[in-house]
Amino acid sequence: MPLTTAPDTLPTSTSAAILNLLLPHHRTTDQAPASAEAFPHQLRQIGDFVRAGDPLTFTLPGFPCKSPNPAKVLGRLPDMGERLSLTFLHTLCREIERVYPPGAHLVVCSDGHVFGDLIGVPDEHIDAYADELRALIRDMGLDRLSVFDLRDVLGDLPHDTKRTHINDRYAPTTDALRAEIRTDDHALALYRGITRFLVEDTADYPGTRSALQRECRRRAYGVIQRSRAWGDLIADHHPRSVRLSIHPQPIGAPKFGIRLLDAPDAWTTPWHSAALHRTDGTWTLMPRTKAAQLGRLIHRNGRPSHFSSGHTGMSAGVTSRPYRSAC
Repeated sequence: MPLTTAPDTLPTSTSAAILNLLLPHHRTTDQAPASAEAFPHQLRQIGDFVRAGDPLTFTLPGFPCKSPNPAKVLGRLPDMGERLSLTFLHTLCREIERVYPPGAHLVVCSDGHVFGDLIGVPDEHIDAYADELRALIRDMGLDRLSVFDLRDVLGDLPHDTKRTHINDRYAPTTDALRAEIRTDDHALALYRGITRFLVEDTADYPGTRSALQRECRRRAYGVIQRSRAWGDLIADHHPRSVRLSIHPQPIGAPKFGIRLLDAPDAWTTPWHSAALHRTDGTWTLMPRTKAAQLGRLIHRNGRPSHFSSGHTGMSAGVTSRPYRSAC
């Protein structure tokens, strides 16, 4: 039933209360803290749901597949990093219910197929990763979450055909993207961040380091083009949704960057790293090779799950609060 509100101020105050639940997890490179009033795009979008009394819908592009570099990750399938992140997102939706009874639902927009050919991951590995995400959400009872990917849009068409379709329909031209990167600091930071990830994710490259960097700079344009295309496709299919991002976003940007887990780098994600359970009970993300130096490998259901540096209280499961961060 729609939420009835007499005072004109109630939607505004409720929208701010919802946004205040997101702010502690804002993923940004900006240093100064910000209040809800600094995010007019999100306040307007949330306010549209509140005025209608409808459950909020968040969309989060990400969770594409594991990095192909075995020095960074434990394998091809979701592990504790994804478990913790999904639990965090579900808990956030549940917390919103306390200030807004209709609650919230978050759609994980798994984007691996969008640029699998550019990041060197076979499509069958991407299918297996997304299928496991769905299984985790079901088996862990995370009923405020769902997964959306290209199969929901274009069915069983060949993956290359799907990529060509969204690229032709939605992606900006390379020339337009180059011009934007030359003049926009945020676009330049994104381009450099993706280039760095592509370099780091490449294992056993036969050429020189400089040749690899040139190749990754070229592919970075394609990744950004298709990421933009995916974002526009999501907007078509979820036009009212509040758009979240796993990339750092400036204060006040149309997309709200959200930090899934504690990590020393604002760009680190569960699919580019391994989870380490520290002695104080907190979790963090880092490359597998580094985590292996700090803790012992823990298996779950016969598969590598995470590393533990000695604390055992949470090694076998996940609580409703996946991490404590000093950030």
